[in-house]
Amino acid sequence: MESAFASASAITDQRQKIEQYKLILATVISSNDVTQAKKFIDHMLSDDVPLVVSRQLLQTFAQELGRLQPEAQKDIGHYILNQIQPRVVSFEEQVLIIREKLADLYESEEQWSRAAQMLSGIDLDSAMRVIDDTFRLSKCVKIASLYLEDDDAVNAEAFINKASFLVSNSQNEALNWKYKVCYARILDLKRKFLEAALRYYDISQIEKRQIGDEVINEEALEQALSAAVTCTILAAAGPQRSRVLATLYKDERCSKLKIYPILQKVYLERILRKPEIDAFAEELKAHQKALLPDNFTVLDRAMIEHNLLSASKLYTNISFDELGTLLGIPPHKAEKIASRMIYEDRMRGSIDQVEAVIHFEDDTEELQQWDQQIVGLCQALNDVLDSMAKKGLSIPV
Repeated sequence: MESAFASASAITDQRQKIEQYKLILATVISSNDVTQAKKFIDHMLSDDVPLVVSRQLLQTFAQELGRLQPEAQKDIGHYILNQIQPRVVSFEEQVLIIREKLADLYESEEQWSRAAQMLSGIDLDSAMRVIDDTFRLSKCVKIASLYLEDDDAVNAEAFINKASFLVSNSQNEALNWKYKVCYARILDLKRKFLEAALRYYDISQIEKRQIGDEVINEEALEQALSAAVTCTILAAAGPQRSRVLATLYKDERCSKLKIYPILQKVYLERILRKPEIDAFAEELKAHQKALLPDNFTVLDRAMIEHNLLSASKLYTNISFDELGTLLGIPPHKAEKIASRMIYEDRMRGSIDQVEAVIHFEDDTEELQQWDQQIVGLCQALNDVLDSMAKKGLSIPV
């Protein structure tokens, strides 16, 4: 191997030199020998080889990397990246090819985060080569989607935020579609359920069945709609959630979903019993059943808040003990949840801590008062018009 390097290095004609090195490289690739491959890399990065030659040979090596065994690909790929690092500015194209090859390999092995980390090492803001916004957007969305496969919302959000600056000017519908899906999933993982529900619902309403090379089938749209319903049910109870529930309940497509019965009960503000909640829990993902600091799961808190809001429609007032029994939690926790919902204007009412009673206020009383005020105004206006008519004054119509 050393003699082959020496003889190739001694050739003065650059074209012949490159051809000789390509013969050596072909031998290295066919041997599948990691040690020989590393020696070839070291020689290419040495001062004995001109930069123009080493660039071309390392690019060829990077393109041929897939011919090696998977473990050899990883070993050699990482070795090249480490050795190139001090001179990475001179070999950006070669680094890009190697990182993409290794990312594809890790993705095929379902090592999602490793694949994402490999792609995130690509310099998307390089001043040494021209990179268009579509390429940047595609990489950011791809990295985010890989992190999401491991439910890593933090790292995924970092790259989807970078994509947010690019997507507004993007004409690539397939990339824009993938961006929307990633963004909705991130909001879901971060438990911003109401925002996620609106994003999922928007996705479910897409009319096109093919966006670029991406074929969108009815099953994908149904999954998005089902995710919208799930996230809405898990969202914090209150007026905003009620508006989204009304939109979903009136959507005819929802009646075909498996979770439609619970959507119907939640929309109609009926109290949910344990068997119904347990059946709904089977449809949820791990993060939607995660344990919160107050020792309630995400599902528990959503169901307790819903049942509390439903109780406020049924009762004028209720004691802490009775409310705790109704919700299946200790009375002091029922009081705490109710006080938070009242404070956040998600439920109307007041708490009498001396009597240990919660008084609920019904919105219908306010509506009735409003109606009465409108009637009173109309009657007063009518009286003025009658008085003007009696006095013979002309009344403009």
